[in-house]
Amino acid sequence: MKKILVRVLLVLLVAALGFGGFVYYMVHNSTSQIYSYNKKTNKSSDDKTTSKQAVTYLLLGTDTGTLGRSYKGRTDTMIVMVINPKSKTTTMVSVPRDTKIDFDDVTIKINAAYSYGSSGTAMEAVEKLLNIKLDGYLLVNMKGLEQLVDAVGGVTVTSPLTFNYDNKSFIKGQSYNLNGSDALKFSRMRYDDPNGDYGRQMRQQQILTGVIGKLKKNPTTVISQKFLDAVGKNVRTDVSLGSVKNLATDYRDAGTTIKSDQLHGTGQNIDGQSYEVMPDSEIARVHSLLQSAIDAK
Repeated sequence: MKKILVRVLLVLLVAALGFGGFVYYMVHNSTSQIYSYNKKTNKSSDDKTTSKQAVTYLLLGTDTGTLGRSYKGRTDTMIVMVINPKSKTTTMVSVPRDTKIDFDDVTIKINAAYSYGSSGTAMEAVEKLLNIKLDGYLLVNMKGLEQLVDAVGGVTVTSPLTFNYDNKSFIKGQSYNLNGSDALKFSRMRYDDPNGDYGRQMRQQQILTGVIGKLKKNPTTVISQKFLDAVGKNVRTDVSLGSVKNLATDYRDAGTTIKSDQLHGTGQNIDGQSYEVMPDSEIARVHSLLQSAIDAK
């Protein structure tokens, strides 16, 4: 569920890439809430988007209901995204929430780095793990999924398997027009999926594809004030409006091809805690993948 919220935020970036100045104008007039808590934006993003270089962002999804909460929560979704205007590609790599890392000489799951500090702390953890430089973050809470899907008029998906979740039934091979509530149910189920969390991620990607399809078909209608209001209530970022404008005007072709990957580890129980332990070879693979996406011409 949290991954979908982060991917819906990606939709905004893809929309900016695909529909240029129109989206920027609407975002510019609807984002006071997004920046209200943090006046400092990321200079690295500004510098790179001004010179039309590839940018690398960290998409974060929290496990709590509101951004004004007293309980900070954890970032159960962490996705590294590279947007490259030269190769005309966008690359996403998911980092499992239970990835084992060392944090201030203590072993923790990577999703706890945010709760120990801030979005900046989460960025530092991912940078250290993958040996990369991030140019900014985008933080989304889990409350807005229904609002965001409803704001685009719902999405259509074909179920890859038969299952029931929260009094909603899905049949393999059958297509469904989902409102926000049902999209939440479609994307939540994990334990009855033979592929576990990886299967859930695939269903979440279907929701993303459905939203992008709506954006491409009729952007001037779908990217409405209702949509942007939903985003404004559920998104925080240090990527400036200047960077968004640059993305909208100079990076639009990068939204044409979207590539997805995942950091894969092995489940291990350590001192009573379940972790995903990443072998050095897998970390090296993902580092090379991201670096290649950044360097591609």
